[in-house]
Amino acid sequence: MSRSQARDKAFKLIFEYVFTKEIDDELMDEYLSETDGKDDASYIKDVYFGVSNKFDYLKDKIEKLSIGFSAHRIFKVDFAILLLASFELEFKNDIPFKVVINEACNLAKIYSTEKSVKFVNGILAKMVEGK
Repeated sequence: MSRSQARDKAFKLIFEYVFTKEIDDELMDEYLSETDGKDDASYIKDVYFGVSNKFDYLKDKIEKLSIGFSAHRIFKVDFAILLLASFELEFKNDIPFKVVINEACNLAKIYSTEKSVKFVNGILAKMVEGK
């Protein structure tokens, strides 16, 4: 499994978390069983638990940068992508910010709309500028 595939799995877990606000151990275990190595499994767990633990902090950060949109008005797919990417930008210093933004935009291309790619890119660019 590539890091992009691991990120895709983490995104899906976070997307579900946005709705339930609960960790889904069963789904996480299923995804972890599909990973090839410890690095991918560790990445998925780290990001999933990290986003759930820092949810309010990340939500506030995203809301401040998405002027005119509170979190509940942001398309849920985009919000989950932004949660994942903002966690990586804030807490995963081993991932270059260009990679984080590119991967987030790729997720938006796959799971969201054309406008969403620009929205996600804009929010993350502002986040990087503020660092």
